[in-house]
Amino acid sequence: MSEHVTISPGEAADRLAIRELVDAYAHCADRRDAKGQMALFTADTHFVVYMNAKDPIPSQELHSREALAPVFAELNKYDATTHFIGQSTIFSLSPDRATGETYCLAHHVTVDDGKRRLMLAALRYLDTFVKMDGSWLFAERRLYVDWLEERALS
Repeated sequence: MSEHVTISPGEAADRLAIRELVDAYAHCADRRDAKGQMALFTADTHFVVYMNAKDPIPSQELHSREALAPVFAELNKYDATTHFIGQSTIFSLSPDRATGETYCLAHHVTVDDGKRRLMLAALRYLDTFVKMDGSWLFAERRLYVDWLEERALS
């Protein structure tokens, strides 16, 4: 177990704000709020997707907030999604910059000819956060897909 230390109210507020940012990303995805989701990123954000977490070459790499629009719009093909956020760890934290890792189980439901299917993805996000004008944003988000499972739903 790690040793717990006293942290300042400012650091506690920053840690909470970063967790709320991570949660807001999942909430916006599940509510299909692409504009809200895009607003969580810096204008010059770097978003990288590794569909196979073991492959060092990304399957997709984007370099601006505007470039995220089609990625987030892709969620519209699902009948429903639930992004369940697990542990979220801050690796480093300064007054205006932080890094961390978040685990997520992403549930994607499709309906085709009345048949429902579930695609479950185990995701990890390696993030770089920046504080701009008092708000924390994603400066870089690296999405790693550790595994996928597909199955029929009743």
